[in-house]
Amino acid sequence: MSDLKISICMPIYNNASYLSEAIDSALSQEFQNFELLIIDDCSTDNSAAIAEKYANNDLRVRFIRNPENLGMVHNWNRCLELAEGEYIRFLFGDDFFSSPDALTIMLEAMLKYPDVVLVASARSIVDEQSNIIERITNFSDHFSAEGRNVIRRCMRRINRDHNLIGEPSAVMFRKNAAKRGFDIRYRQLVDLEMWFHIMEQGRFIYLAEPLCSFRHHAGQQTKKNEIELNFIDDLTYLFNDYLEKPYVGIGKIARTYLMYYQFYKLLKHAKQGQHDMDVANRKIRSLYGPWRFTLLRPFYRLYTPYWQLKRIIAKKVGKE
Repeated sequence: MSDLKISICMPIYNNASYLSEAIDSALSQEFQNFELLIIDDCSTDNSAAIAEKYANNDLRVRFIRNPENLGMVHNWNRCLELAEGEYIRFLFGDDFFSSPDALTIMLEAMLKYPDVVLVASARSIVDEQSNIIERITNFSDHFSAEGRNVIRRCMRRINRDHNLIGEPSAVMFRKNAAKRGFDIRYRQLVDLEMWFHIMEQGRFIYLAEPLCSFRHHAGQQTKKNEIELNFIDDLTYLFNDYLEKPYVGIGKIARTYLMYYQFYKLLKHAKQGQHDMDVANRKIRSLYGPWRFTLLRPFYRLYTPYWQLKRIIAKKVGKE
């Protein structure tokens, strides 16, 4: 196992407040054959200075500063392009590994099952002071399944859980399964779409032990995406890209319902003050036009009890 190399990819942008904690958690890993590839996307704080200091003091750290700002997804892809390891483990500059065994545990799972292309773990959600807010576990310990079956499960539950797999800091995958790179159309579900792409190529394993800590704070990109409602655009892309795939097994009527549900929920939350109403209406009009959304509402209300019954049955027979 010591001959195998892991690339810990850390794309950073204005993470100075949390960066040292993230880097220290990587450098303290018991598994030592790794590179820590830090790529700064033109931060305006002192993130670059912090990363460069670590690179000057530790040969495992490779620091690169982009000559111009590439944007989040392009910077993730640059990490993939420059990573030298056979296995990839992203770690964002505001997250950190919860255990010094985080690399070892995931790598052992992948080595035990050569057909596994993606391993994910439970994660702790922490605040700005690194205090644990909650722990998220979406599968049983050492859950394993064919990737396409997991994609089907994710798509059938997407009206409740937008990402059952987890954020990039919570997964490890084989680099050769991710050669395509992250899809630059996506803004918020870009990681989930990549996990789908990878899982189409093999098996998935989930570990219920929280091996990483994902930080919630006001400055993170996820918060900005929520304000701009980028998630609804990404859901539209994801539905178009995966809902019609035969292995997902969702018919045309159900696909229409699932798409409508997301926009109906968006409008409902906007009326409750959770989103900007003008932005929500603009998103709805962009997909449904001026009248189709309103005309589909009776269909939505009639189909909802049927869909809920299908979900109950699927859960009882273990298909969800």
